[in-house]
Amino acid sequence: MNSRILLYDGTWEGMLCCIFDYFDYKLQVESITSNQDFANLSLFASPHQVTSDSEKANRVAKGLEAKVGKEGLTELWHVFLSELPHAPLLILKTAVYYLNQDKNSRLNYGHEDVLEVKQIVKSVSRERHRMKAFIRFQKLNNGIYFALVEPDFDVLPLIRKHFKDRYADQHWMIYDGKRKYGLSYDLESIQEFSFTEDVNISNKTIAIQWEEQEDLYSDLWKRYFNAVNIKERKNMKLHLQHVPRRYWKHLNEKELDK
Repeated sequence: MNSRILLYDGTWEGMLCCIFDYFDYKLQVESITSNQDFANLSLFASPHQVTSDSEKANRVAKGLEAKVGKEGLTELWHVFLSELPHAPLLILKTAVYYLNQDKNSRLNYGHEDVLEVKQIVKSVSRERHRMKAFIRFQKLNNGIYFALVEPDFDVLPLIRKHFKDRYADQHWMIYDGKRKYGLSYDLESIQEFSFTEDVNISNKTIAIQWEEQEDLYSDLWKRYFNAVNIKERKNMKLHLQHVPRRYWKHLNEKELDK
């Protein structure tokens, strides 16, 4: 049987449908890629187009939950959000292993795919935790609190409930500058949004839209941070473990260390 490359729409639903087609067509899969990356196909593999179908996706999700519970399915979703190049194939291989085994196979750390899933989940979870701590909102002149982020992984879906619960009485927007989409909360519900391609979102463009007193608040925060910082006890090596430099450009208090 010739190896196949699965082409899908790049969504989680589409990923679950890849698993469905693997079993339905008894495919031998070499790799999985989104439709927009089809130009990189191997010359020695033939493509198989996967069509997203909510019914098929739900069947796969329920099958996985029956084998490894909601936690096992959630772990695979975390791997999907990592956006690693080999993540789709790893998800397929791990899902096939789960579905062909007895329950609790997700606890078999001796299986190399399961172990890699756990490692990726740990990295994605760490990034989710950091986003909860490092996001800094700036109040714009239209009353909306806006935050610009650039996480290593696509963690906005993992933090939406946290910020909805924490800032339930504020209209806020969190924009992922790397993936060009964001979350907007209007005091009732959260919606995804994106800007037109010619709009450049940066700390500089956000500052132009600040509310009049935002400069004062920002300066007060920097002064407070500097006042409580004990220079004699500063351990930069340990500090960088908790707050890597790649986050600094979106933390106004870190302007003191740049």
